[in-house]
Amino acid sequence: MVKAEHAGGLLTIDLDAVAANWRMLRDRVAGADCAAVCKADAYGLGAGPVATRLAREGCRHFFVAHLDEAIALRSVLAAAGSDAPIYVLNGLVAPAAADYLAHRLVPVLNSLGEVEDWSAMARRRGALLPAVLNVDTGMARLGLPPDEAETLAGAPERLDGIALAYVMSHLACGYDRANPLNAEQLAAFVRWRALLPAAEASFANSAGIFLGPDYHADLVRPGASLYGLAPLADESNPMAQVVRLQGKILQIRFVDRGMTVGYGATHRFTRPSRLATVAVGYGDGYLRSLGNAGTGFVGAVRVPLVGRVSMDLVTFDVTDAPESATRPGAMIDLLCDRHGVDALATEAGTIGYEILTALGRRYHRRYIGAGA
Repeated sequence: MVKAEHAGGLLTIDLDAVAANWRMLRDRVAGADCAAVCKADAYGLGAGPVATRLAREGCRHFFVAHLDEAIALRSVLAAAGSDAPIYVLNGLVAPAAADYLAHRLVPVLNSLGEVEDWSAMARRRGALLPAVLNVDTGMARLGLPPDEAETLAGAPERLDGIALAYVMSHLACGYDRANPLNAEQLAAFVRWRALLPAAEASFANSAGIFLGPDYHADLVRPGASLYGLAPLADESNPMAQVVRLQGKILQIRFVDRGMTVGYGATHRFTRPSRLATVAVGYGDGYLRSLGNAGTGFVGAVRVPLVGRVSMDLVTFDVTDAPESATRPGAMIDLLCDRHGVDALATEAGTIGYEILTALGRRYHRRYIGAGA
């Protein structure tokens, strides 16, 4: 843990906001279970604290991407008194199949080969082994492609020894309410459910939850929206803000009209200005593409990022902010209620997922809320 007095930035993560977002999504899909996707260290915010809080809130299903993430999360949940299933989205690592059993993990089977390997493990153990079957309905990424799904539908004995917890698929364009692929994928998923052995279903991600009850099935899998990101493009964000990021001012400089700042001299001042150098940079995940495009706030005053983002430093024009609030040691808000993750992502030319998962380890991290 980086000490607050040593750090160039302070990252505050509101666990009550995460819990409130989960409750809102759970209530929106009444009749279905609501899982939590905690892959990539809970989208950069800390899988341990996040999953612990959500388990205490009543979350009974957790998804991660990699086997090692799942093993670590099992220890976290056990310490929180939860034996909730943990599903490994990236599938079965056949040479490590025994590790899934040792840590009570459920593989998401993405191919006939994985189905065969898990069935073989079940035969060797003489037991039914749980799994999720992923069928590709249009993402063309992970999941059984149509030819393999057809083969499995015609030979369900390939699933011998496997206890299907869910049949799942994943939306490619759920964030775009009007995209016709959403309805096409839903129709394909309904078709595969009818052809494959009976099991409960999981289809909706964060965005899919907001497409309506036809997409909810038995288990929804929100990820990004838990952490405050907008579930749908070009629509108001109903999620609570989870993170606040503040950068520490190291130095104040006075510059005259015509002077430049930073590598490449990419910003030239058109008036005498006051410049704050802040101890955050792309080495902290504050993306280089934010150069001459990012925004900070001093209280209610917007301050523009000027010049390039370097590895350890960035500069803001604080001419219009109160001098009393912009002294060395004071903080500039980089993410806050006035300027959320999605807004920063737009400035950087990316998506909020990348902003969150890029958050660096040189910040002092502070968790607030119940259980922090």
